[in-house]
Amino acid sequence: MPSQQNPPARRATSLTARFALLLSLVGFVLAAIAAAGKAIAAPPLAVEKLADDVYALIGPTTDRDPVNLGNNANFGVIVTAEGVVLVDPGATRRGARMIHDAVRAITERPITLVINTGGQDHRWLGNGYFKSLGARVIANQKAVDDQRSRLHDQLARLETTVGAEGMTGTIAAYADETFADRRLLELGGTRIEIHHAGQAHTPGDSFVWLPAQRIAFSGDIVYVDRMLRVGSHSAHRSWIAAFEALAAKQPEIIVPGHGQVADLARAQRDTRDYLSFLRAAVGEFIDGGGGMEAIGEIDQSRFDYLRNYDALKGRNAQRVFEELEWE
Repeated sequence: MPSQQNPPARRATSLTARFALLLSLVGFVLAAIAAAGKAIAAPPLAVEKLADDVYALIGPTTDRDPVNLGNNANFGVIVTAEGVVLVDPGATRRGARMIHDAVRAITERPITLVINTGGQDHRWLGNGYFKSLGARVIANQKAVDDQRSRLHDQLARLETTVGAEGMTGTIAAYADETFADRRLLELGGTRIEIHHAGQAHTPGDSFVWLPAQRIAFSGDIVYVDRMLRVGSHSAHRSWIAAFEALAAKQPEIIVPGHGQVADLARAQRDTRDYLSFLRAAVGEFIDGGGGMEAIGEIDQSRFDYLRNYDALKGRNAQRVFEELEWE
């Protein structure tokens, strides 16, 4: 006759099973909390070494918010014997301090020069912080003109996205030195070139070129991973030309304005190819009698892998339509 467990034994087995299940659930919850804690603690800027004394600070591809303090972009750090050259200072005073903290983790040398690569807020509104530390600022003259003309709109947008606390101490501070087409620098044996090849995302967009390392900091001329925005301050045709001027340098490494560090092929795919496609597609649409009200019919799905595709594809097509009507 088969043996049977007595009631106390069955109860003990049941309690053991329940206890084991409880331990398993507790372990799962603790692991999830730990993972969440790591995610929360992750700094908004990731430091990536590109070559000896050359680094990229990679920001998130999300919108501006109280955590990133407007630094939803990429920045550059070039360490020379005469001090640190910073490519773009961030969007707010607190965002500039965030960048400075990242630089301090790389080197103890002071930041002596800041380059503004364009007119977007994260390309210049942190100037005041670094100027207070004694740094000199260089920018294209058209970038400074753009900064002045859009200051109030940019501050209002940051107030909404970053918040009043995140904006504390942020003031407009413009470049000490401007240039027209290019500026060549030699600092501590490091050659640095700044090139403005025409209006791109903004009127004064420039790229920074390190010929010895074959590294380019593109500013907003190049977007990777996320869809670029053709805005009212952009010019898509000259944007393509500005990209080609950068590509002519044959960089081995490109630090885009947004997205991960890339090679030239990837930069071409995500930026130049998209702009060229959009120009051709919208031109064909207009030639076929299409009007602005039907611009959404243009199929841009070959670029649907880019972040913000759904939000920006229609706006970009509309803006290119407007530009082509005036050509």
